[in-house]
Order: sequence, then structure tokens, then C-alpha cells
Amino acid sequence: MSETQVQTRPSHVLEDPSAKGVARVYSTALLDAVSGDKQAELLEEFTSFHDEVLLKSAGFEQLLVSGLTSYDEKVGLIERVVKPRASQTFTNFLLVLARHERLELLPLILEESRAEHEKRAGKSRVQIRSAVSLSEEQLGRIKNRLQDALSSEPILMPSVDQELLGGLVIQVGDTVYDGSLRTRLKVLQQRLRERYLNEIQSGRDRFSSPEGN
Repeated sequence: MSETQVQTRPSHVLEDPSAKGVARVYSTALLDAVSGDKQAELLEEFTSFHDEVLLKSAGFEQLLVSGLTSYDEKVGLIERVVKPRASQTFTNFLLVLARHERLELLPLILEESRAEHEKRAGKSRVQIRSAVSLSEEQLGRIKNRLQDALSSEPILMPSVDQELLGGLVIQVGDTVYDGSLRTRLKVLQQRLRERYLNEIQSGRDRFSSPEGN
């Protein structure tokens, strides 16, 4: 790869807006490569490779994803280090990623693979942001309400965002339900501003008319 080509690529995979979409394509293809009853096992193998190999061996990870490592060198690494310990399906998957220069997407592909597997199992991840930590009882009530509203079993993923001031922001897939106090205050502020502007305009119209009083 030429220096020009290297420089035109994002400095980090997360800076590429299309990275998540590309990762989703590879995650679907990976799960489709095995039968339904084998998908959980393949996902476990993927998770183990990520957690036990990539995260614990920074040197190996750098060699595997670096643009300075040639395709042949990456294939050699996979053949020597991964193949003797991995399934043929997962080995082939890594080789495909190497051929298309997508090995740096491995963390994103793993994340998308988990989400896709949950979806196929009739589950949905639900991001819940609140101003303070929610109790187990509160999360239980939220889950029950979501269970009634969704066609899948919700997997709650709570987090704290102190900027919300109060209330909740719930995200299911690409749909966001914003019930935070911060947003309600913004809506109220906007409505008051619109009312104020309407009153000013109404006064102008009244005084500009020869029949105004």
C-alpha cells in the first residue's frame, strides 16, 4: 500500500462513519457461516480470541492490525498462531478480514455479532441513561414495561449521565425516547420563546392596522 493510500484512511477505525455498517455486514456473514445451534459456540470463540489474545497481547494485536504489516505477514501470523488453536470457520474468517484489510474492525465486528446473535434469539439491547444510578427495583419495573411494549426480550444496559438533570433517555436500536428533564426544559423554553415572538408579532400587526386599538 502506498503512503498516499495510508494517509487517506482514518487515523482510527472509530473515525470512519461507515465502520459500524461494514462491521455489521461481516458479523452477519460470520454467524450465517454456521448452523443456528453452533452460533453461540462460534461467538464464544470470537470473544475468547478478543479477550484472551488481542487484549492481553498488545504486540500481537499491533502486528495483526497494523498497516505496516504486509498481507502475507498477517496470513503467516494467523496460520502459525491462530489456526492450530481455532476452528476452521474462525480461521477462515480472520483470513478474509486480512485479505480485505479489515482486521482493525475486529472489536466492532464482535460487538455487532453479539447484538445480531441476541436479535436472532429474540432479544433487544436497550440503552438507558439516567441522571443517577437506578436501583434493581427501578430497572425491573422498566424492563417489565418494555417487555410489554417490545416484541422481544429487553436486555437493559444502564448508564449514568449527570447532564440529564433528571428523567430517562431510552434507546432501542436507532430509536431514542428522550424523557429527560433537560430535554423537557428545552422544549418548555422553546415554547415560551415562540409564544413571546407570537405576542410581539400580534402587537405589531395590531398597531400597524388603522383600525387597531
